[in-house]
Amino acid sequence: MDTQSARAALDLFRAPKKTLGDLDAEAASRLIAAAADIALVIDSKGVIRDVAVGNEDLIKEGYGKWVGQRWLDTVTVESREKIEDLLRDAAGSKDLQRSRQVNHPSKRGPDVPVRYSVVEVSDNGRVVAVGRSLRAIAALQQRLVETHQSMEREYARLRHAETRYRLLFQVASEAVLVVDASSMRIVESNPSATRLLSAAVKRLGGRSFPEIFDADSVKSLQAHLAAVRNVGRAEDVTARLVDTKQAFTVSASLFRQENVSHFLIRLSPVSGVALSHSKSNVFDFVDKLPDGFVVTDLDCRVLKANAAFLELAQIASEEQAASEPLSRWLGRHDVDVKVLASNLKERGSIRNFATIVRGEYGSSEDVEVSAVSVENGEAPCLGFTIRLTGRKAMAVSNGRRELPRSVEQMTELVGRVSLKELVRDTTDIIERLCIEAALELTGDNRASAAEMLGLSRQGLYSKLRRYGLGDLDGDDLED
Repeated sequence: MDTQSARAALDLFRAPKKTLGDLDAEAASRLIAAAADIALVIDSKGVIRDVAVGNEDLIKEGYGKWVGQRWLDTVTVESREKIEDLLRDAAGSKDLQRSRQVNHPSKRGPDVPVRYSVVEVSDNGRVVAVGRSLRAIAALQQRLVETHQSMEREYARLRHAETRYRLLFQVASEAVLVVDASSMRIVESNPSATRLLSAAVKRLGGRSFPEIFDADSVKSLQAHLAAVRNVGRAEDVTARLVDTKQAFTVSASLFRQENVSHFLIRLSPVSGVALSHSKSNVFDFVDKLPDGFVVTDLDCRVLKANAAFLELAQIASEEQAASEPLSRWLGRHDVDVKVLASNLKERGSIRNFATIVRGEYGSSEDVEVSAVSVENGEAPCLGFTIRLTGRKAMAVSNGRRELPRSVEQMTELVGRVSLKELVRDTTDIIERLCIEAALELTGDNRASAAEMLGLSRQGLYSKLRRYGLGDLDGDDLED
């Protein structure tokens, strides 16, 4: 490249000999140091002979101590080829060569990027490398990348949130409409709303929301929406469709999207006739549960019962149980259901309440009851799940009833066995425990145990046989 072409490419001084001809070496060094963040004087062998650093960060890095080192040794491994290219291009040329970016290692953090331009300044191959630190630019680029990644993460979170809420909107069993608050036109409707209103409204999208209701309902709807717009909430109102006259409970909420206000409107049938498809599936599922399930009003009168409960109560159909008190079948006595109801009012739910279910034909099954109170809906009710425990009140061994083994087992018999039997069983428990304790204290010496208990040996053997304690051989029986 000749001087004229270099001047055209870099726009160099037009008369350097005239304007800078009297510039000495000292002035030239100050000029170079002022113009560059770092300037290197390098001999023909690539060794740094002098350094000028005009950047405070580079001074702290210790780059001013490179004198005597090869320029190749001051850069990272991947930058060495670029240094060789710079030195080779500058050899034999007095023109400023194209700049290259290299990286210098740093003890205080990431590598330091520097862009160098090299020019030969003497016939013996000495060159001057003028460098400009790119650390500030690299920091800006890093911040730009981090900001971009942060925006991408935020966008992904928003996209995922929109997907979740869109899915919730689509699968919700409740009919939901999105209505433009200014034009009052329906913007969007979920599948439940489409199914619910399809008989009365052929097309929901783009239709005016008040038009689908009769004239008497429009006034109350407009007042309801105005209150929601001004206050943020309002009491639900009842409205009837203009064609089918079906009544709905209307509830609205206001939200903004892309600087436009919308109403989120929920529609619930007033009558229980129009059940959503998903609710029907729930009822089918409950009816097929292997455990008994009963829904009652707050007075514990049966509203709904599944097939498993009807089987436990020995009832042929659900109609036979409707409006009957649950205590007719559940509980040892009426007090069991009263205890359940009072606990539900206080706690809201109970678990594993042990009781029995009495069948219409005299059967009795031990069960555990879990129940919940639902009092904040349109029809407050109580729900009971009834699970068979598979436990018999009294085990039978050799044709006779086995005695309870603990106080807990004894208390579970209250209400199932008469007080006379309980007292007799309690006496037997105490007598058996005393005999077992005496045998343990005497090391199973039955003569000593009989003496300790104040019994004859024959009397002790008789009680041992009665309670099935120990092995009685022929010699014991003869004694």
